[in-house]
Amino acid sequence: MKVARKPIGLSDVQAVYGGPEGDLWELLMGEQIHVGGLVSSTDLAERAGIGPGMRGIDLCCCTGAGMRFLLRFRKVDHMTGVDATPRSVARGRRRCRDEGLAGRVEFILADVCNSELPSGSADFVWGEDAWCYVVGKGRLIAEAVRLVRPGGVIAFTDWIEGPAGLDGDEAERLLAFMKFNNIQDLQGYGGLLAENGCDVLTAECTDRFAPHVDLYLNMVSMQLTYDAMKIVGFDSAVMAQIAGEMQFLQRLAHENKLVQGVFVARTCAD
Repeated sequence: MKVARKPIGLSDVQAVYGGPEGDLWELLMGEQIHVGGLVSSTDLAERAGIGPGMRGIDLCCCTGAGMRFLLRFRKVDHMTGVDATPRSVARGRRRCRDEGLAGRVEFILADVCNSELPSGSADFVWGEDAWCYVVGKGRLIAEAVRLVRPGGVIAFTDWIEGPAGLDGDEAERLLAFMKFNNIQDLQGYGGLLAENGCDVLTAECTDRFAPHVDLYLNMVSMQLTYDAMKIVGFDSAVMAQIAGEMQFLQRLAHENKLVQGVFVARTCAD
């Protein structure tokens, strides 16, 4: 696990998704602000066996796009989303209401490591490329295990350190730009799940990260330049700084130092 030398906490993440930086990520990635969009969500749901009649909890749900996917495409009965950014929760409630899904989804504004939701209240816990923002990943995994029923499933994707590894300077630059306090790898997440009594069914890298970073950069340079500039107040210096950091992410992705991981685990049935 790589950790930032300069402390990065929840307030930094709230500033991202409560302001223009969050809007920029949504411009590039759509409402499903994770690598791979619908394809990634479908793959994760199929690996985890998520289907009709189930009840789930999305930890770090942002505006709830993952929950809307599960309700529409996997026929899940009910979803509860937990997120700590007020603007994201407000937007999510509005979008669910506009799409006629408000009766089947609930948003909780809370720390995902201490949601205060009832223990054993879900068939599965869900996350998509968002747990990288959580400082206490061990506490997060413990909370996920607490929330699912015995024999329930924890299914998530996340940005993780790739098999080529990050050197110290690369890790520091990545964490500072992305507002991550730390970043896990396959073995780290697998170990946390096992320590919390889970049977790890899937822990592997996807092949999506590098081509999608290429896509995001091409979208800005070829089509969405004006839209991106508008979000940052037409500040050319800010835009150039963000572009430089995105090119840095692109290099890490192509060097297999930063990847998307997919994880599915089952809790003890006893």
